[in-house]
Amino acid sequence: MAGNVNHDYHILEPDIWPLVGSLSALTFTSGLVLYLYPDVFGSTGSIVMWAGLAGLIATFFMWFKNIVVEAQRGDHTPVVQLHMRYGMILFIASEVMFFVGWFWSFFDFALFPAPLQYDAAADATINLFGQEGAGEAEFVPEGMEVLDPFSLPLLNTMILLCSGTTVTWAHHALIHGDRKGLKQGLWATIALGVLFSAIQAYEYSIAPFGFGGNTYSSAFYMATGFHGFHVLIGTIFLAVCLYRAYQGHFTPRQHFGFEAAAWYWHFVDVVWLFLFIVVYIWGGWGAEFH
Repeated sequence: MAGNVNHDYHILEPDIWPLVGSLSALTFTSGLVLYLYPDVFGSTGSIVMWAGLAGLIATFFMWFKNIVVEAQRGDHTPVVQLHMRYGMILFIASEVMFFVGWFWSFFDFALFPAPLQYDAAADATINLFGQEGAGEAEFVPEGMEVLDPFSLPLLNTMILLCSGTTVTWAHHALIHGDRKGLKQGLWATIALGVLFSAIQAYEYSIAPFGFGGNTYSSAFYMATGFHGFHVLIGTIFLAVCLYRAYQGHFTPRQHFGFEAAAWYWHFVDVVWLFLFIVVYIWGGWGAEFH
């Protein structure tokens, strides 16, 4: 009788993977710092960084595998699922703030391209490049070509919008017990995600500017590159859901794993719309298109 469960909460068993994940994160970030100083640490930084990354990947795989086992075992009661939804909402909120930081830097570089200095005596902010004998700074330097937003970026926008509809189709099919529609919708969404990543990789290969040439190029690659990384993660997330769909894991009443993946994918869609408008259209306004 002492072992009977008389509540709706799931008490986690002792697990080593949170500790492994913490140590791996410390190893990865420390290795990344060492990697930035190859003249001092040589190849040590690269070895430490990749070791930490391998530990993180192993942690993700095993930890998420445990969550799937718990779900199939019936540990995810309605109360547990509710709290998992709260956790996913908070996670997406943290991701929103992550991209807010990149948008903030992009707007800052675009609206104030010249270094600024506060003059206490005059109680004013001075544009250093606006002083006599100095040229004015521009976010997109004169003569620099940018990517045409209405070519490949527009195509990728349409691809992501279509992927949002296909993942909704899969979710609707799951709720109504249509497992064939669930699998078809997931296959279509994954294919569109892979196509988006391939087009973005090609776009980078033909871009007329490099990463560190100026503030525009740096902000461009950081914002769009991190979004591309999120698309890759979301595609893997959906691929795992597709595998679980073939294993018969999801039911119309219990499918939080798929629901979380769908939320994440819609978040990626919305962020791209802002990136397309702000970075591609507004950011390159008035510049020559490549």
